Amino acid sequence: MLGTLCTLITALTCVSGVTVVTQKPPVVTVSKGDTATMDCNLGTVDNSAHWYKQVPGGVPQYVLQWYYYNWTSVKYGSNFSSPKFTSNHQSISDYRLIINNVEEEDSAVYYCKTDDYSVDEWVSHTVVFGPGTKLIVTDGDISTPAVTLFPPSTEDLKSSRATLVCLASNLSQRSKGLADVSWMSNGESVTEDVSTSPAEQQPDKTFKISSYLTIQTAEWDKDVVFTCKVSFGSTFSEKEIRKTSCSL
Repeated sequence: MLGTLCTLITALTCVSGVTVVTQKPPVVTVSKGDTATMDCNLGTVDNSAHWYKQVPGGVPQYVLQWYYYNWTSVKYGSNFSSPKFTSNHQSISDYRLIINNVEEEDSAVYYCKTDDYSVDEWVSHTVVFGPGTKLIVTDGDISTPAVTLFPPSTEDLKSSRATLVCLASNLSQRSKGLADVSWMSNGESVTEDVSTSPAEQQPDKTFKISSYLTIQTAEWDKDVVFTCKVSFGSTFSEKEIRKTSCSL
């Protein structure tokens, strides 16, 4: 996602070593017609906050910009305007994006971006993006994701490390592939050695997501229980797998 956004600004360098932009919360789930808010902290920068919207598999869209010092109003991108989209700030580094009367079409990942001029002011600068806030707008019941969990291959198990594969499917077109995939080992959250692919839209308009967990083969031999959980809004599905439950 971030790499795609960086390519939009070809004359600049997109790195994250100067300041750190943070966003919260990571996920916002609201009902159709409600108001969604998300916050961005620019770290050491007291410049301006730019917001982008990106649907998985889609092109990033420039939503708006708020500059703390000079602007008394928000500068909007194409197809975005007030009162639907607006922004305010709590300090020179803290900004909030507000989306009123949300619709399902607003479901997307929203990225906050700033420009760091600390190295050479007004001559060159660094583009820094936040990790993104996922907005999920629901309207009635949400279909439960289907989860399939695959064991390591026989070839994998001949080496010291092996890979589990979790496939999330049946993600409706309304979901836009914004489901979250998480892993557990014997009930404990696992975040290292996890790789999750972007959502891919299928010919029937549903989405699928593939996630991979690399483990030590010794863990598999010890019959550790691995769990893959797929969440979307208030619904989730999960599957467990262990060596003794598989016939290899």
